[in-house]
Amino acid sequence: MIKMISFAKRKQGMPVDEFQNYWISAHALKVKGYPGLRKYAVSLTLQSGYGRGEPAYDGVAELWFDDLNDFEKTRHSSEFAAGVQDLHNFIDMNTRGMILVDDHIIKDGQVPENGVKNIEFVTQKPGMTREAFKRYWREVHGPLAAKIPVIEKYVQSHSREELYKNGGQPAFDGVAITWFNSTKEMRTSASLPEYAATREDEANFLGPTELPFIITREHIIVS
Repeated sequence: MIKMISFAKRKQGMPVDEFQNYWISAHALKVKGYPGLRKYAVSLTLQSGYGRGEPAYDGVAELWFDDLNDFEKTRHSSEFAAGVQDLHNFIDMNTRGMILVDDHIIKDGQVPENGVKNIEFVTQKPGMTREAFKRYWREVHGPLAAKIPVIEKYVQSHSREELYKNGGQPAFDGVAITWFNSTKEMRTSASLPEYAATREDEANFLGPTELPFIITREHIIVS
C-alpha cells in the first residue's frame, strides 16, 4: 500500500471547533466516495494545544491506496476534484502540503482507545544521501525510539522516491507517528533515559532546525 499525507491550517478566522467538525463530517463524506480509497484517517490537533499558541498545523489527513496506479486514478477522478474544491471551505490553501509515503511499522502495538497521536514532520540531514537517511532512520533510530516504554505504536512514513525526480523536493522527507495512552504519558516519556538517547541520536540523520509537530486525536473515517 501507499499513503498520501496532507496537512494544513484552517481558514483565517474560522473557529477551531467549527473547522474540526466540518472536516470530520461534511468533508469526510466527500472523501469516503473516492474510488480506490482503502483507508482514511483524520488527526486533529488537540484543543488543549492551542493554549500555547497556534500549532504548526490544525490537522493531518492520511489516505491509503493499494498502489500508485490506484492513487493516480483517484487523483484524476471527479470525486477527488470535488474533494479538493471543498477544501476551500475550511482550509487555508496557502498552508496546505501533501506528500506520498511508504509506511514502515517500527513498533507494532495496539492503538489505544481515546489515546493521543503525535505527528512529527521530518527533514533529513543536509549532505546525507536519501538511501543513507532512510536506512538510518528505520534501522538505527527507529529501534532506539521503540524502546521508549510509553510509546504504544510507532510508524515511520518515508516520502516516496518519485517526489525527488527531476530535482523535486517534497515539503518533508517523512513523518514520524507515535501513539500514547494519554498526554500525561507522553510528557512522562520526556523524563526517561530512552527518550534522551533518542533525542541525542537525531543529530546523526535529521536537519538542524527544530521539527514541526502536532499532538492530535485520530478519527478513523474508513477502516
